[in-house]
Amino acid sequence: MMKILMSLIMSTAALTGAAVDISSPNGALRLNVDVDSAGTPVYSLDYKGKQLVAPGKLGLKADETAFTDGFRIVGVDTVTVDRTWEPVWGEYDKVRDHFRELALHLEADKPDRKLTIRFRVFDDGLGFRYELPVQDGPNYLTLRDEITEFNFTGDHKLYCIPGDYDTDEYLWSETSFSKLPEALGNYRRHSEAQRTGGNTIQTPMLMKTADPVYVNIHEAALDGYPAMLLDVDTENNSMSAHLVPDRLGVSAYLQMPFNTPWRTLIVSDDARDILSSQLVLNLNEPCKIEDTSWIKPMKFMGVWWEMFTGNQKTWAYSDDSLAKPGVTDYSKLKPNGRHPANTENVKKYIDFASENGIDGVLVEGWNEGWEDWASFRKNRQFLFDKPYPDFDVPALRDYAKEKGVKLIMHHETAANAADYELQLDRAFQYMKDNNYDAVKTGYVGAIIPRSEHHTSQWMVDHARHVIERAADYKIMVDSHEAPRPTGLCRTYPNWLAQESARGGEFESMGGNPPSHTCILPFTRLKGGPMDYTPGLFETRMSYYNEGKDSQAGTTLARQLALYLTMPSPMQMACDLPENYQRFPDAFQFIKDVPVDWSDSKYLEAEPNRYITVARRDKNSDNWFVGAITDENPRTATIDLSFLPKGEKFEATIYEDAPGAHWKDNPQAYRIRKVEVDSRKKLKQPLAAGGGAAIMLRKK
Repeated sequence: MMKILMSLIMSTAALTGAAVDISSPNGALRLNVDVDSAGTPVYSLDYKGKQLVAPGKLGLKADETAFTDGFRIVGVDTVTVDRTWEPVWGEYDKVRDHFRELALHLEADKPDRKLTIRFRVFDDGLGFRYELPVQDGPNYLTLRDEITEFNFTGDHKLYCIPGDYDTDEYLWSETSFSKLPEALGNYRRHSEAQRTGGNTIQTPMLMKTADPVYVNIHEAALDGYPAMLLDVDTENNSMSAHLVPDRLGVSAYLQMPFNTPWRTLIVSDDARDILSSQLVLNLNEPCKIEDTSWIKPMKFMGVWWEMFTGNQKTWAYSDDSLAKPGVTDYSKLKPNGRHPANTENVKKYIDFASENGIDGVLVEGWNEGWEDWASFRKNRQFLFDKPYPDFDVPALRDYAKEKGVKLIMHHETAANAADYELQLDRAFQYMKDNNYDAVKTGYVGAIIPRSEHHTSQWMVDHARHVIERAADYKIMVDSHEAPRPTGLCRTYPNWLAQESARGGEFESMGGNPPSHTCILPFTRLKGGPMDYTPGLFETRMSYYNEGKDSQAGTTLARQLALYLTMPSPMQMACDLPENYQRFPDAFQFIKDVPVDWSDSKYLEAEPNRYITVARRDKNSDNWFVGAITDENPRTATIDLSFLPKGEKFEATIYEDAPGAHWKDNPQAYRIRKVEVDSRKKLKQPLAAGGGAAIMLRKK
């Protein structure tokens, strides 16, 4: 009764022209919405009594009409919701979804237009979206722009990467509004991928005020709409939505009724709250898969890394087609002798996985279409039910089943998404016929249809179609070069992981700095898990067969910690089996660490600097702790008060040895055991670029 009365009072106030306020359940965030003198919707946001987001305009601009001005408020609905839901997998076994909602109903004349802007204010942030009901006039829009502003109140610190329509594989800048042009200028001098020009950055991004207050800006439930970048006004400390267009300059073709994705701001004065926030997931629809029993989180290894590390291995079966474009009968081609996706080599991986409790083996380069990379970039067709002559699918299917290991399919499309859709059902049926229930997809190259980008509306629709079709076949998906995740893994939990950022493969291409994995959990991972491919033990390698040395930005102990700080229900043990055999005691942690959790406690955190997190195994009483630092050594304080009181645990600590250093001495580690309980605070040294991983087993 109280909620209904509140809604009626606020609606009456709105109809008299007054602004409308609503606060988060704990009162820390306060939202104000109104229309200005031009009839443009505006909003602002206060945090703990201080303005965080100054008044900013809201609206949509299309060829047919503009939903930007001339509006009057015709109604306001409010409601308070407090509920919990259970993820199929994730960092928590239960998630609380607690918010106050305000729906601002707007109408305009000449031409007639209707628009609802729905706001949800959580204790840890804000989400809002545009809702276009059926109109009295035309019910389609050729959308050009979204007039969504994020106006801030100072020259705050920014953690961001350049705006790009086709790649997310950048290192992160720590900069500010005033220094952003210089930071982006450095990218343009070293990259051809920057497409947007101007001061444009990607989401998710992180901002830190002087107070400090941390703000993550992103989007949730991206569906039927292009991804959002941010245009930055460096003089006024503001940002505005920049939708990825097709090459005709159209952002989206919409049919009403239609709801846009949610625009999200995760807000806290404690960096740990940014990491623990489930706001993006909460703004997605509940799971649409009725029976999820077939969705199994997993660890895997694969025929993959040996093609990156200077071993002269290739994805292609033969080099002969370089002189014979259009060759289709691979049985008549001479093998190049450097093709690791062959039956005998894959059996070795299956044996190693079986012996060490690794669930799956991914095989890249198994199918026809890899020959002549330059030519394939023109022709762009892989065949997803045609193995090379040296890859015996029935024999490997039976061998893997006998060993208790699942084979993981690889579908590289070369960004020919249109062709992939034509083959999709045949490809998925081939998987099911041969006992595959997980696939890694890839979209390297410029998208076909040629008018589209990796994050345009068409590709967002394509990604959703692949996930839905995979669910029909009970197939789990790990997608690479796909649109950035926005929490749709709640709705479709068969979407276990995505790449959509600069991953571990770049350790073979010059290396990732240690700070890289200290910022990804604050940014990229807020949309969903990443297939970062941790577990690298040999940290110095050649660079893509070119003879260049590449030094990974990590110690060996840090690689173990990444299984905790970069959580994913589909985690790779990325290195070669022979490198794990060199360090069997360290490899034991990879064998033991789970990939699915019942609870998580973020103990320490500062973006781009360090993260310490504890997680409880969903299937036991064991806890695991991971701690990482940037290029600077530090001592982590690990407060074990989360442990059950009065119970003893044995802590097995995998740590940097004295003298360890990510560049000079990366493989120096040691393992020790101590008895602990909830009263203990461990002082854990971390080397420069290092880390520590701890298993806490109840005695």
